[in-house]
Amino acid sequence: MSEVGYALRRELRPGAFAPVRRLAVLARLDWVLLASVLLLTAIGSLLVWSSTRVRLERAGEATDQFLQRHLIYVGLGLLLAALASRMDYRRLRGGAPMIYVVSLVGLVLVLTPLGATINGSHSWIRLGGLSMQPSELAKLALVVVLAVTLARSSLGTGEWNPGWQEVLRALGLSGIPVALVVLQPDLGTVMVIGVIVLAMITISGASLRWVVGLSALAALGAVLIAQLHLLSHYQLNRFAAFTNPALDPRGAGYNANQARIAVGSGGLFGKGLFEGTQTSGQFVPEQHTDFIFTVAGEELGFLGSAVIILLLGLMLWRSGRIALHASDNLGALLAGGITVWFGFQVFENIGMTLGIMPIAGLPLPFVSYGGTAMFVNLAAMGILQSIHLRQSKAQPIA
Repeated sequence: MSEVGYALRRELRPGAFAPVRRLAVLARLDWVLLASVLLLTAIGSLLVWSSTRVRLERAGEATDQFLQRHLIYVGLGLLLAALASRMDYRRLRGGAPMIYVVSLVGLVLVLTPLGATINGSHSWIRLGGLSMQPSELAKLALVVVLAVTLARSSLGTGEWNPGWQEVLRALGLSGIPVALVVLQPDLGTVMVIGVIVLAMITISGASLRWVVGLSALAALGAVLIAQLHLLSHYQLNRFAAFTNPALDPRGAGYNANQARIAVGSGGLFGKGLFEGTQTSGQFVPEQHTDFIFTVAGEELGFLGSAVIILLLGLMLWRSGRIALHASDNLGALLAGGITVWFGFQVFENIGMTLGIMPIAGLPLPFVSYGGTAMFVNLAAMGILQSIHLRQSKAQPIA
């Protein structure tokens, strides 16, 4: 064989065009979704730094301590997102039981001596110097197991509506994590799970009677939880303060009142990054996690806050678009469940800082500080990219 022939064989060997294929995959990513998430994490990093540096300085510690941890969380989360996007989301059919069981084990461990109470909620596991919040993993695990349960068993497109057996199975699978989260108690996560379950059953095409019945059951459950005193005292006070902000301005209503003061003091353009007096004075508790939007309102003003809301809106729009264009029911349910999950959590988090929603202790996706939440949120973004890459118009990817 000639030298030219040997050269051609070397070029055409298996894997010779792998770099080209990788570039093709990168080009087909949903870059609007990816860019919006990256910008949100960048803005969130600055807000985390601003909200924690003064406290650390007063304690004589490095002022960028929380920032460094946050950047590590973001970096590891992006790695998880890359791995999830590379994986064929249809493999989740086989992995769903394991993901679900792992999430339940985490929720059970919270109720053991390994569990820790932070901000009145017994929702954490502490191992050495690390802390994890299993309820964050439970959100993603529930989306996955419900999608597998409610989707048709064979791949491909086509109309298929789940029957009463599938719906009851989905409700049974949802009831276990809900019961474990109620025992913590973590009202915010219970609210998110409830919305996820109702939305995914609706998206699956189940009978409208299920949707109406479950909505009524959810309302009845809320009444029973209150009547049976399953909520802790501080959570009941939060709802009382929400309905009447002037009820206890120095107690249960303190967080909500200070949050509105911080947001309102920013005006149109804000006081400037690191210049917020409410933020530096630590008037609003947990400003780097649940109330990070107050830092944006004070220091970046209306315009800066609007940019964050715009980026969150772009993220939700692209996520919903992926759900609408998914190649099969499994992809549609996965993307739809993730979209609803993030949409409700965004509305609740920003709403509680503005006084239009009760305080429920939920972080702002991709912006708030927190390792478990960041890992899970970015992994969910990777699943969305995986669904997008494998839409019917795209070529299958191994």
